[in-house]
Amino acid sequence: MHDILAGYDGSVSAEEAVRFARNLAEKEGARLHILTVARLPDWGKLAYERPELLEAEKLHCQELITELKGKLGLSGVTVQYELIVGHPAKELVLYAERHKVDHVVVGHRGRTAFDRWLLGSIARQVIAYAPCSVTIVRDRLDGAKEHR
Repeated sequence: MHDILAGYDGSVSAEEAVRFARNLAEKEGARLHILTVARLPDWGKLAYERPELLEAEKLHCQELITELKGKLGLSGVTVQYELIVGHPAKELVLYAERHKVDHVVVGHRGRTAFDRWLLGSIARQVIAYAPCSVTIVRDRLDGAKEHR
C-alpha cells in the first residue's frame, strides 16, 4: 500500500477515520492524503447568486484542516491535505482515481442530522464507485449507542 485517502468533514466519525487511516499509513509506510470537500449549497442557483456562501464554506473547511493538523501531530507519516469544492462522494472517488490511491477511509456519519443521512449515502457511493478498497469507520459513540 502506497497511498491512503481519508475524507474529513470535522465530524467525530471523520476524526476516527483519519486516525484509522493515519495508523494504517504508519503501519504500511504509505502516504496519507486527507481530503476535505467544501459543498455547494443544495439550494440550486443560490450558490451562484450568493458567492459569499461558498467562500464561508471554504473558510470553514480550511479551519477544520488547520484544527486537524494540530490534533494529528507528527507521526512520521507523510500527509498531504487538500480542499476541493464539490460533492463529497464524487470528489473522493475522483481524487482516488487521479492519485492512484490504494485505500479510501471515510467516517460513517456527518456533522448534523441531515449530514448524517447524507453521509450514509456518501459512504455507499464511495463504496460503489471507488477504484480501490474502502473502509467505513464508525465513531466510538455511534457504536456504543447501537449496542445498548
